[in-house]
Amino acid sequence: MTNAVACPGCGTKNRLPTVTKGRPRCASCQRDLPWLVDVGEADFDALVSRSSIPVLVDLWAPWCGPCHAVAPALEQLSVDRAGSVRIAKVNVDDSPAVSSRLGVQGIPTMVLF
Repeated sequence: MTNAVACPGCGTKNRLPTVTKGRPRCASCQRDLPWLVDVGEADFDALVSRSSIPVLVDLWAPWCGPCHAVAPALEQLSVDRAGSVRIAKVNVDDSPAVSSRLGVQGIPTMVLF
């Protein structure tokens, strides 16, 4: 699966795979790209195990008000820390096995890998 990410420096749209090693960079200006992606049960283990930089996992749900409240801060973090952290959003309604395995009892919950 790929995600389209706009470079904050030059605006170029870049396609990034959900699971990748290294630091994603803009194809045009070579600036580090913000990496904020939705992942599910199928991608979660590969994402966490293959990442060469820390992954901040946000466990959330569409109906959760506090989850929506922290979303802008996570988006800004992905821009401010581009190249040094990846942010993965896991919808607990769509991926209950991930939240169960991590022992999540309330959302929003963030886990750093």
